[in-house]
Amino acid sequence: MQAKRGTIMNKKDFIKDGLYAKEEYEGLLVSSDLQQGCYQLGVQLSEDKVLVVDQASEDNVNERIQSWVPQIQQIQRQHNVKNNSANYTR
Repeated sequence: MQAKRGTIMNKKDFIKDGLYAKEEYEGLLVSSDLQQGCYQLGVQLSEDKVLVVDQASEDNVNERIQSWVPQIQQIQRQHNVKNNSANYTR
């Protein structure tokens, strides 16, 4: 996946190339990127849209996740996401 930070993309495209995809915290998705050898972090904006917010190596993925968790709701508000758990698939 050649997604750049700030890109809004389809959720299926965000997770399709990775061997690993997980919703670490409600609204924060992490997907492995086999092409770039890293993890992509994204904030879920709707059932099928994700905002790419960061990229992390295996060594710092947990640190990057922790740095984004406090920002999830603010980012969702900026994109007019209603705080509705029905927006998320599990």
